[in-house]
Amino acid sequence: MLNHITLMGRLTHDVELRSTASGVSVASFSLAVDRDIANKQTGERDTDFIDIVAWRGTAEFAAKHFRKGSMMAVSGRLQLRDWTDKDGIKRRS
Repeated sequence: MLNHITLMGRLTHDVELRSTASGVSVASFSLAVDRDIANKQTGERDTDFIDIVAWRGTAEFAAKHFRKGSMMAVSGRLQLRDWTDKDGIKRRS
């Protein structure tokens, strides 16, 4: 099986860099990615906002070199997570 994704878009906010309890670097950020095909009703391209998590050296590199509005290309794998919020509602991210 193959699970590979490549995205290119602009950062919606500065990269948030933090560390796990064991000292591993983790970065969180969001990319605004335009769709290839224009919306039939408006004639404009819709935009998807994709949450990204980067680990270790990649996380540190992203935090050091990119800021809100920067164009960024990301290559990795897609992973979904199911969870239940504090109100008992099942969510997916």
